[in-house]
Amino acid sequence: MTPVAGRGAGAAPRSVDVARLAGVSQKTVSRVMNDEPYVSEDVRRRVLAAAGELGYRSNNAARALASGRTRSIGVVTLGTALYGPASLLMGVERAVRDTGYALRVVNTMEGESAGIAGAVDSLLDQGVDGIVISEPIDEEGGAELSARVDVPVLVLGAPPPFAAPHVVTGGIVSGQMARAATEHLLELGHTTVHHLAGPQRWYSARDRLEGWRAALADHGRAEPPVVEGDWSAASGYAAGRELLADPALTAVFAANDDMAIGLMRALAEGGRRVPEDVSVVGFDDTPVAAYVTPPLTTVRQPFDAMAQGGLKLLVHAIENPGSDPLPMTDPPVELVVRASSAAPR
Repeated sequence: MTPVAGRGAGAAPRSVDVARLAGVSQKTVSRVMNDEPYVSEDVRRRVLAAAGELGYRSNNAARALASGRTRSIGVVTLGTALYGPASLLMGVERAVRDTGYALRVVNTMEGESAGIAGAVDSLLDQGVDGIVISEPIDEEGGAELSARVDVPVLVLGAPPPFAAPHVVTGGIVSGQMARAATEHLLELGHTTVHHLAGPQRWYSARDRLEGWRAALADHGRAEPPVVEGDWSAASGYAAGRELLADPALTAVFAANDDMAIGLMRALAEGGRRVPEDVSVVGFDDTPVAAYVTPPLTTVRQPFDAMAQGGLKLLVHAIENPGSDPLPMTDPPVELVVRASSAAPR
């Protein structure tokens, strides 16, 4: 290759410099860097070699050529605006950026048949070096994932949905957090705690149900009938209207803050004061939780800490094939006590 002319000493290399050195058009350089199809292998190698020689894009392209890796991580996540999954995705995005890898996201849709399998296949076709599965819904009867999942996989917040050679797990410890929320109400002196559960197709909803149930069993308390919502404030309001029929009701643990807020509205309309008559604890610590009336006691989810810890495991598996996995450390459970919980009258 010939030296590049017209660029001052110390100036950052540009795509036009790579194009000139490789003897191709600037558009071809863009296609190679974006891993687009319809570029011959010879041209792709020339462009990557020129990029490596010039130090273009921190030499990532040259490293990919030398190592056989694309320096990219794919993420499978549910396409939803719900606070929990959206916040975890944001945490994963920040954590991936900190590793120096590129991020590729594929959204699934609730109820979509074989959503995870299709998303993983799509990411594998793009040549990612590792995959994060942050899919919170149990795809009952869905298609099994392809047997060619030969890159490390990190599964967050749910059991691994498939068997693969390199699976690492790191999840939100929903069961322990639900147990802490329930025990907070029992320690205040409530005889038992009702549960407003999330939809049971969600792994996290089942974990929170089991954490609530385990706390009651450990304390030898009666288990009231479970009321199920769909994560929305409207479903929490409907559940509150149902729970008002129980004159013995003194404490409720809701599986997320939105349902807890809807529940408190129904209780207020039914003449039951929070926390004087009924204590309420939520889950997530959404931004609005501190500003409702009364401010909501809740459990804060450590989205960033879980994402960073999980990505550390995944990158280690990518860059050290065949080595033992790193240990995963669970962050401490953080109960945020506010004015919606108190001792029973």
